[in-house]
Amino acid sequence: MTIERIYPAGLYRPPTYSPVVKAGNTIYIAGQTAMDVSGALVGKGDIKAQVAQVFRNIMTALASVGASSTNLVKITTYLTSTTNIEGYRTVRSQFLKSDLPASTLLVIKGLARADMLVEIDAIAVVK
Repeated sequence: MTIERIYPAGLYRPPTYSPVVKAGNTIYIAGQTAMDVSGALVGKGDIKAQVAQVFRNIMTALASVGASSTNLVKITTYLTSTTNIEGYRTVRSQFLKSDLPASTLLVIKGLARADMLVEIDAIAVVK
């Protein structure tokens, strides 16, 4: 099996991990936060703005391997507060309308930066 590590144009390029790994026909997308391509946080304090940026990042990652949201088979979402669940669901429904993936949602104490409210990792399958 061929393993390809991908650094998509339009995503922040982290120095410590690959944002996208393609192993055969399976795509692994590292946890995406609300960082833009320059590494700046989008939507400080605004769960809806952060979730929208996270899903834009996921869509960019998927597009880099010729995939779309319909190729998603699993997402794991990490929120820092239960008060953000409704805002998360509202925005998620704008990006994931059909062919919904399996999903896990966890509420955790914190993320890599205190001002990050959400992180989502994903797995997709392509032919």
